[in-house]
Amino acid sequence: MQKIDGSQLIGEVTLDDLEKAVGGTITFSACVHKIRKMSGFSFIILRTGKYILQSVYTSKDCEGDFDAVCEGAYVKITGGVKKEERANYGYEINLSAFEILSLPAEEYPLHVSSKKLGCSIETSMAHRSVALRHPEQRAVFKIAEGVVSGFREFMLSQNFTEIHTPKIVAAGAEGGANIFKLKYFDKDAYLAQSPQFYKQTCVAFFDRVFEIAPVYRAEKHNSTRHLNEYIGLDFEMGFINDMHDVMETETAMLKYVVDYLSKNYDHELKMLNAVLPVIKDIPSVTFFEALDILGKSHNQFDLDPTDEVKLCEYAKENLDSEFIFVEKFPGLKRPFYAMDSKDDPKLAESFDLLFRGLEITTGGQRIHDYQEQLDKLKRYHIEPEELGSYLEIHKYGMPPHGGLGIGLERVVMKLLNLSNIREASLFPRDIHHLDP
Repeated sequence: MQKIDGSQLIGEVTLDDLEKAVGGTITFSACVHKIRKMSGFSFIILRTGKYILQSVYTSKDCEGDFDAVCEGAYVKITGGVKKEERANYGYEINLSAFEILSLPAEEYPLHVSSKKLGCSIETSMAHRSVALRHPEQRAVFKIAEGVVSGFREFMLSQNFTEIHTPKIVAAGAEGGANIFKLKYFDKDAYLAQSPQFYKQTCVAFFDRVFEIAPVYRAEKHNSTRHLNEYIGLDFEMGFINDMHDVMETETAMLKYVVDYLSKNYDHELKMLNAVLPVIKDIPSVTFFEALDILGKSHNQFDLDPTDEVKLCEYAKENLDSEFIFVEKFPGLKRPFYAMDSKDDPKLAESFDLLFRGLEITTGGQRIHDYQEQLDKLKRYHIEPEELGSYLEIHKYGMPPHGGLGIGLERVVMKLLNLSNIREASLFPRDIHHLDP
């Protein structure tokens, strides 16, 4: 517990706090996770924001109205701490007093205190605020916290500047129909599909930028891998030689994040039986090499979900990697800001990163030359007037640059081998879920 000006802050009890209190007493607040009544005493299992701790109640040693205590009650407890190998984390608290802070009006509709929540994902979604009280459910989002923290720490260490860009925009970065439209006073506006335009703008004066923020896609998917609102981990970097600089930066970042999780989230990783990937160098194949690996003809322009699974299986079996880059995609399937390949203008300097059977990243080198961007807009039948403020960054000069976008929920889903991306979103937004 921290102190400021001699006053104790309200905060999470830590294992260090328990260790320091062994042989003495401790006071903290928690939720009653489970009650196990035995002969002459009861185990009160306490749930804090991170831990499940064991305490023991006896009527002769503890003050308080035990009959009123129930699962889901929030309490403030005081008790003596001792070492107990059979208890979670090796500590047990012998209660001497407790105060009931809050009582639930009804019993939980889910088995929060069971080892497994044991309900369908739809039931979990219907009772989300209860489902997330289950230790394994909430551990998923501690891992998400770790991915974000590791990402941010790495970016800052590499002299990237963190930015915060608008999510109400005048034009979509990707265009097309998969964009949410809204009224902005007397004008039409949209929810941002990507921070792409703003990332590129900021490269002109920060050189390197990153953002962690929501992204919106109005796709009517009802699959295990799509959300309509997700958290994007984006970065953009100037003065690159080519897109491989971006790919190398992502590889270094992923190594850092995996190491960060290993060092700081061992508790959650063990609870979830998660096996972190070992990242050395991430292999890369061109799009058409990928089609050859798959035994498919060269008359397709993108990879489907089955292709992604098979390519990852190939990478694991033949290249000793759970990741694989696929680069040099046909330009027809890539955005108008993707640079054409010098070797073959029909291809784009663009890549995807696949991990355990799922695309988690799209990135590449962007066009920085004004005339080159105008020419490509013409080929895409896009009027320059639609992108006036975006084209200003090219008009007034840009360094060679590139970047990428990563879907946080997809990364967490695959790190933990979850079966549905909704399990990696606190409050998922898809075509069926707008509440809670």
